[in-house]
Amino acid sequence: MKQRMSSFARRLLSEWKRLRLPLAGEHVVVAVSGGADSVALLLALDELLRAQKLSLRLTVAHLNHGLRGEAGASDASWVTELARSLDYEIASGNLEVREMARERRDNLEQAARRARYSFLSEAAQERGAQAVLTAHTMDDEAETVLLRLMRGSGVDGLGGMEPVRVLDKEKNILLVRPLLRWAGRALTEDYCRARGVDFRIDEMNADETFARVRVRKQLLPLMQTFNGRIIETLSRTAGLLREDATALRLAADELLEAASDGKTAAVLNVKTLASAESSVRRRALRQWLARMRGDTRRLELVHLMEVEKLVFGERGGRVAELPGGSRVERRRGQLYFHVEKEDSGV
Repeated sequence: MKQRMSSFARRLLSEWKRLRLPLAGEHVVVAVSGGADSVALLLALDELLRAQKLSLRLTVAHLNHGLRGEAGASDASWVTELARSLDYEIASGNLEVREMARERRDNLEQAARRARYSFLSEAAQERGAQAVLTAHTMDDEAETVLLRLMRGSGVDGLGGMEPVRVLDKEKNILLVRPLLRWAGRALTEDYCRARGVDFRIDEMNADETFARVRVRKQLLPLMQTFNGRIIETLSRTAGLLREDATALRLAADELLEAASDGKTAAVLNVKTLASAESSVRRRALRQWLARMRGDTRRLELVHLMEVEKLVFGERGGRVAELPGGSRVERRRGQLYFHVEKEDSGV
């Protein structure tokens, strides 16, 4: 007798189709930490593969960040055994993220995130995989939105995480979050229990020295006293803001093209920028700075506002200093982006 598919697997398949992900013939890498979310994603994919609803090659990927000593090594062994028991290839790695954070002057969470995505991208490249799957849920989305709101993010940041984005443009690898729109943490835990599969508990998820943990343990429970479905509400709001952000992005691209002198991307025409709507102008300036700097690391709203002030400055020669040694200068009706060169000592 054919076994009936679980509700969790059916909902994953529905989202898979909504995101227009391939049903057959591709190779995907699934990031599995050992926690309930990622274990549930792996088990649901396994269910769909065995039910022949999907026909894909699957590799399980696990990175030990070197933050938890023996517990981290134990998690790695546990995930390896789970992957083998399901008959999937395992790609594992070990890094010392604390050292990486010190070298890059990053906070620990950012350093871990960068290390994780770099590892997953390499794992996908080595296997010719077209997508990396992560198990971010609505809870992760809600926490991210609140953290960014408190930092003063604009529509981009408040749009949370994208269900699908490019992870590696050159290799055409996608990062896919197929649980993001519909699955909560409680649901993933229930599904693991229903499948009779244990999951790992990371004690760092209870460490309230991390801002994300304080949001999870303190702020969200308080907000739930006002709205019992606050997780779903924040996730839905983030989705609406992502749609608005897409429209803004297109308008900002058009403005940057109009403001460019056609010779170098590092120069923009002030008059063209000043004639645009403020929301489009700020978005265009943010995109410009991201392209010139290579990323938006440490770039906050206060820096963006300082650059925008230059657009309406009555006199040239004004400068807005940016993190990392770069700056924007207004001179003769133009904005110029500069990067300070390090002294060679010669």
